[in-house]
Amino acid sequence: MLIKSKLNRVALAVAMTVGLSAGVVAQETSSGMTGNIVGPNGNPASGTMVKVTHVPTGAVKTVVVNSAGAFNLDGLRVGGPYKIELDSDSFADQSIEGVYLSLGETASINRTLEPADNIETISVTASQVASLSFGKNGPSANFDLTTLENAPAINRDINDIVRIDPRVYVNEGGSGGIQCVGKSPRFNSLTVDGVRMNDLFGLNSNGYPTERMPFSFDAIEGVSVQIAPFDVIYGGFSACNISAVSKTGTNEVHGTAFYDYGSNDLKGDSLEGDDINIGDYTEKRYGFTIGAPIIKDTLFIFAAYEKLDGANLFDRGVAGSGAVNEIALTQAQLDDIIRISNDLYKFDPGSVPSSLANEDEKLLVKLDWNINEQHRASLTYNYNDGNNFSQSDGDSDEFELSSHLYERGAEMSSYSAVLYSDWTDKLSTEVRVAYTDLDNRQNSLTGDGTLGGNDFGEIKLFLDDMTVYLGSDDSRQVNDLDWDALSMMFRGNYYLDNGHTLTFGYESDTLDVFNIFVQHAETSLSFDSIADFESGYASDIEYGNAYSGDINDRAAEWGYTSHSTYIQDEFYLTDDLKVIAGLRYDWITSSDYPEENAEFLAQNGYSNSANLDGVSLLQPRIGLNYTLSDNTELRGGIGLFSGGNPNVWMSNNYSGTNVSGGEVDGEDFGYHDGSRSVFDDDVVWVNVEDGAPVGPGYGVPSELDALMDSGEAGNFESNNLDPDFDMPSEWKVSAGITHVTDTDYVLNADLLVTFTQDQAMIKYVGIEEVGFNDEGYIDYDRNGYGSFELTNSGEVSTSYSLTGTMEKSWDNGLRLVAGYSYNHAEDVQPMTSSVAYSNYQYRAFTNPNEDVSSLSDWNIEHRFTADFSYVVELISGLDTRFNLYALTQSGRPYSFVRTDGNSVFGYTPYLGSDNVLPIGVDRNSEESGWWTKVDIAVRQEIPAFTEDHSASISLTIDNLTNLISDDWGVLKEVSFNTARLGDTSPESRQGDASLWEMRLGINYKF
Repeated sequence: MLIKSKLNRVALAVAMTVGLSAGVVAQETSSGMTGNIVGPNGNPASGTMVKVTHVPTGAVKTVVVNSAGAFNLDGLRVGGPYKIELDSDSFADQSIEGVYLSLGETASINRTLEPADNIETISVTASQVASLSFGKNGPSANFDLTTLENAPAINRDINDIVRIDPRVYVNEGGSGGIQCVGKSPRFNSLTVDGVRMNDLFGLNSNGYPTERMPFSFDAIEGVSVQIAPFDVIYGGFSACNISAVSKTGTNEVHGTAFYDYGSNDLKGDSLEGDDINIGDYTEKRYGFTIGAPIIKDTLFIFAAYEKLDGANLFDRGVAGSGAVNEIALTQAQLDDIIRISNDLYKFDPGSVPSSLANEDEKLLVKLDWNINEQHRASLTYNYNDGNNFSQSDGDSDEFELSSHLYERGAEMSSYSAVLYSDWTDKLSTEVRVAYTDLDNRQNSLTGDGTLGGNDFGEIKLFLDDMTVYLGSDDSRQVNDLDWDALSMMFRGNYYLDNGHTLTFGYESDTLDVFNIFVQHAETSLSFDSIADFESGYASDIEYGNAYSGDINDRAAEWGYTSHSTYIQDEFYLTDDLKVIAGLRYDWITSSDYPEENAEFLAQNGYSNSANLDGVSLLQPRIGLNYTLSDNTELRGGIGLFSGGNPNVWMSNNYSGTNVSGGEVDGEDFGYHDGSRSVFDDDVVWVNVEDGAPVGPGYGVPSELDALMDSGEAGNFESNNLDPDFDMPSEWKVSAGITHVTDTDYVLNADLLVTFTQDQAMIKYVGIEEVGFNDEGYIDYDRNGYGSFELTNSGEVSTSYSLTGTMEKSWDNGLRLVAGYSYNHAEDVQPMTSSVAYSNYQYRAFTNPNEDVSSLSDWNIEHRFTADFSYVVELISGLDTRFNLYALTQSGRPYSFVRTDGNSVFGYTPYLGSDNVLPIGVDRNSEESGWWTKVDIAVRQEIPAFTEDHSASISLTIDNLTNLISDDWGVLKEVSFNTARLGDTSPESRQGDASLWEMRLGINYKF
């Protein structure tokens, strides 16, 4: 049989570029090789021995070319260099040097052997062979070590890298979360060395389980992003999958050390002509990596450590303060509030926050063992502990004193072990076991960091244009989360002589959760004016607890196991058309049920005790790659994907049953109507902690405590799972083309269309539509037990993305990657919160129970990006490297909502927000202004201690545009995607993203 060689211009050009070019990259930790070896006449060179050596570690794999002329190797380390030796008894041997592999990539090594003719060995280089990233079938991006080391990554985060792709937007004005093609960061998957590192519970909007990237930046060998991969091994996401693999030790001792520094003196202090007061701070980071042999050619160690001593900055202040965003509150009003709190409530509310010190620490240790030619093992330990200080109520019409801030933090440890095995030339396997443990912290600055140990509750002052908060944030008065996850995976590949490759496997992920979340456990007191605050006439007093008096009875302890099995066939239907086709089946088992609420059952006719047990989904997928000509390849596919739905949405249904406790308020005891002051002599304060003043904020009114103890108090609405809940999923359909011009410009275009299926949403049950009011809004009456139900939407939300990229490298040291992406993403509910009540109400709507597709909160319609690099010797023998990243993009969408929305529905259901749209207006029909910025990194090599070492100093500037002019690079957005009708300037400046910032650094390699 004749084998058509795939050595075309597409292959060679893509092999020589870096950045957006990528092969099919899977959720795995290794790479592979495949190829066809033929003789001079194109006949299969069966029996040829292929020997692959990973030069840094001396690891060797050998395989024999089969009767079809094909060979396959899996489980190879990422990176290189590799040496490939072709040993034939009939033809001249060949040796290929300098081959490098990308994460998850299957490199094509197609060679024609020459007649022996007394030639013992022919030596070639990797650039004379085929592409090492040939054969894409879906939109993806790959970033190698060179990109990681040199891009202007001021945050030392993979977010700084993946944003190079125009389809991937990083929310620099907020959480730093990665938004792929207009989808929520919560729907992404992140793996490092095969261990899931995304936020499995779902509290963090940045997508990480910890406050920052949970692994050292310098530990990473490569990163890939897949948006629509059609290989069945992908799971656990519906937006995009982000994979990273760590470095490994080698036969030589190698390492790095770095230090960088930033401060308020290296950050902008003016925006649009306004002087900005950002407060004093310093921020420094330092760390090291080291790789070494323990036993040469056999056992290796790699370690990476990184530490941050930084600061959280707060950009809001009273009128005339010079803050990035000044609020509708005068200094005199603030002084009054602070005086009253100190003098009458015996509580120091703090000051206007400007900056607070934070820290972060990471450690990764990895052992690699070349057991023999057939087996290789790897063990990885990863640790991260860090914190931030955060606002809870940060809308443009809200202001928090420092006592209302809270510490966010998490301590995470993960362990993984993987075994790669080649049992025969046809069968290879990968077995992986991973365990992760996380202890989350959300501690009020008012408290002592222990569960229920807050000394003072929350106070809210509703003024004309502003709500002022002090004391312990109501959501952090009792808040604790711990979870652990155990993951197991078996995957096999079997190569048939007819050219088919079968992939099969089984995976399981077990999650166990302890979560306790009780609002108002230390009370929340509301006042309608500063005068009422001084006189003690509260408009509301809220209190939450367990009926038993033991707050731990409100905890949710639950878990489940997600299972996956899959099978796939990969083959060439013709010499030019490669096909992958397979099935993936996911299902969930659980024996933990929410506690049944008898009243819910009696009024609604079904139980609130449903869980995820038995929920399942079959996911068919097919991907195609077609070589149209030597310059052009086509690709495409269709497949069903599921995953990324935060488990916190499910946890609410365990903790919010209203069986063990709930909420009470002071309405029936004269605290709401102005007839009773919290300072009246007849108010008895109980549950006051030892040593604390007896009074409001420190204690609970005895009437509210007795009402809670009676178990007969009215409760806030419960949470429940729809007993017919289905696994949310999304169909992805893509088509793409790669073309290489005669001058080696690599041009890519991809179209992606997605259709949701059973997307998750919150509906309010226990009410029914009974007509319309005079304005045309739905009227509701209660007909059951009110509850926020996690259910499925029946609406199909359609999204589409069109992306074009261009890549080019020049011989003079210049390289450019540029791209544009158009996105239109839709959903039914943005589901931005971890709390069901907030997911339900904090969005713009005409009918709070509507099931209507609208533009996604996460959509960025137009996005242009460019990544430019240039290397030159300004100093003889020492490289100077310039790396520049630029973006210009349209703004985030938002909605204008009514100012009286809460009353539109007659308080049924109760809405604590005014997010009601005018009749006939779609959600997110408005758009914030465009944002343009440029980041730059300059690295200058300096003499090192020895010739084998290297050193450099660096200057990184984030938002160089703002440094040039304080009118440029300013990001303006609308908080929470809603603004009030009549607001002529709804956008507020995002200070951290808008102000330029510099970092100075030094790096040493040995």
